[in-house]
Amino acid sequence: MDLSATERERVIVRTSITGILANVLLAGFKLTAGLIAHSIAVVLDAVNNLSDALSSVITIIGTKLAGRAPDRKHPLGHGRIEYLSAMIVAAIVLYAGITSMIESVKKILDPEVPDYSTLTLIILSVAVATKLVLGRFVKSQGRKVNSAALVASGSDAFFDAILSASVLASAVLFLTTGFSVEAWVGVIISLFILKAGFEIMRDTLSEILGQRADPEVTRKVRDILNSEPEIRGAYDLILHNYGPDRNYASVHVELPDTMTVEQVDILTRRMEERVYRETGVILTGVGVYSYNTGSDEAAKIRNSVQAAVMKHDWALQLHGFHVNLEMKTIRFDVVLSFDIETSEALKILSEEMEAMYPDYTVQIVPDVDISD
Repeated sequence: MDLSATERERVIVRTSITGILANVLLAGFKLTAGLIAHSIAVVLDAVNNLSDALSSVITIIGTKLAGRAPDRKHPLGHGRIEYLSAMIVAAIVLYAGITSMIESVKKILDPEVPDYSTLTLIILSVAVATKLVLGRFVKSQGRKVNSAALVASGSDAFFDAILSASVLASAVLFLTTGFSVEAWVGVIISLFILKAGFEIMRDTLSEILGQRADPEVTRKVRDILNSEPEIRGAYDLILHNYGPDRNYASVHVELPDTMTVEQVDILTRRMEERVYRETGVILTGVGVYSYNTGSDEAAKIRNSVQAAVMKHDWALQLHGFHVNLEMKTIRFDVVLSFDIETSEALKILSEEMEAMYPDYTVQIVPDVDISD
């Protein structure tokens, strides 16, 4: 479902506010019940809800700031602020996890007998049901607007439901057997909180560093380009992400050496329009490789070179091949895997090409395995 930036922001804010209200109410009830029952597990469950509410507040602020229009200092917009806000959320979650762990260990070393009541059990039962419903709602809204923050919050709500259920189980166990495990349950809750924080931080750092593009998006872009009859192949597709749903890309396409500049210009503009309309990706640069037409000798050389290059496991693809029979030059690009140093690969290929075509000047351009 395609939504405008304004509609997307509205959905994220509305969903986050719903989560904030639900978590604050749950935290208030749990904190009251936990203090009355002298239960560290229930208190820490309340703290977890408060951290979720604070995370939702940060998500709203980040979304609002990320939605600001491009300006002279930030011509590609402010979308990456959402990633920075996610880092703040991760820090909050980690702090809550560390604090919870410390308090749980204290209770293990200096235990306090809990005093659970019927009200405590009711509150925990309602919390489990509420978190399950909230998690499903938030996750569905996150998928609807392509918000990683909301999807993560929805998943976190399901984990919270499991944690609340474990606290409820420990309370029932104590009431039926007199055996208290709530401090150990507090440790388990702390570990879950820490795990969630590390995962948020890991995924966000990956986005900031620049992770491999979504294979589904790159495949769709290539399919669009390759559907043009003049294009023999689309290569070197690089996606630059400037926030959710803000992707800019560059690509090389192989075109016949008989095309005029005017024909290439018309084709390029058509490609850019189609890619944006069908994927939302903005093609900021389209490079051109020309391939030989009408020459059997050039085709034979290409086949020979391709066979020699692709026999190596670390050579993933050969493209951009062109040979000038008169000037005796050969040029091509090779996509290399991360299993070999670029300098070593070039040395091997250069020696092989020199042995195969000693009369030719061979130019080999190494490419990185950037996208699927």
